[in-house]
Amino acid sequence: MERKDKIDSFGAVSLIGFGVLLAFNQVVVKLGNDGFQPVFMAGVRSVGALVVLLIWMRLRAIPVRMRPGTLGPGLLLGALFAFEFVALFWALDHTRVSHASLLFYSMPVVLSVAAHFLLPNERLTPLKTLGLALAMGGVGLVLMGQRGGAASLIGDLAALAGAFGWAGIALTLRLTKLASEPPEMQLFWQLAVSAVILLALSPLFGPLLRDPGLWHLVGLAYQIVAVASFGFLFWVFLLGIYPAAGVASFAFLTPVLSVILGWLILSEPLGLNILGAMALVALGIVLINRR
Repeated sequence: MERKDKIDSFGAVSLIGFGVLLAFNQVVVKLGNDGFQPVFMAGVRSVGALVVLLIWMRLRAIPVRMRPGTLGPGLLLGALFAFEFVALFWALDHTRVSHASLLFYSMPVVLSVAAHFLLPNERLTPLKTLGLALAMGGVGLVLMGQRGGAASLIGDLAALAGAFGWAGIALTLRLTKLASEPPEMQLFWQLAVSAVILLALSPLFGPLLRDPGLWHLVGLAYQIVAVASFGFLFWVFLLGIYPAAGVASFAFLTPVLSVILGWLILSEPLGLNILGAMALVALGIVLINRR
């Protein structure tokens, strides 16, 4: 498809659908933790997604090629990917989907601050600073909210740590030679390295299996195929057609949809702090991503 200068109806529908896909994934991980230990499940997901990716690359005649200067950044990228999902999957085992999603998807806040110092063309403008302040206020509301039941402060902090890992991935892809690599190779490094790290670390987090059933296996397959492999490639496809700022602005949908799905499917409570945080984080992300 040809390059477009704005989001059209196909792009909007695709990005909304992708937001639903990612939001539902939070619920799937939360439920999957009943069957699998979180870090082990993340490792199996990376292995499965790597197999899908390699089949895709073979069918598309895309070589697995390690270009000069990409080994170090590739290992760093995979390590950050592993850290991101250790934090997120473990967080979803210790806190609510609404908390984890709002904190994890505060990543644009972390990235905008880091980019201000590391990327000369991405300085904080007054509008972005306002968005930053609003989103940080939303994060504060989540962290200061009531605890109990499925929500814990340590789980919330783990989700926030995952946002830092995600921002580190974005910066690695911008600041190293991996920036010129095709998206398939960028994903290859993340999946291949993280699979080794996650599976090696998983015994440290307890028994690998809890009480796996058919639905847990279906959920794992959903994560592998719909999210970790083809979901990412579809997002990169959209990024190649539409303006990056327009694509990024739809990121605010995911934490909002995650909160709603957590309420609908898991009967998670919707207190005033969550509703307020949802509004602040969403508005903040929109302002951060505006030109």
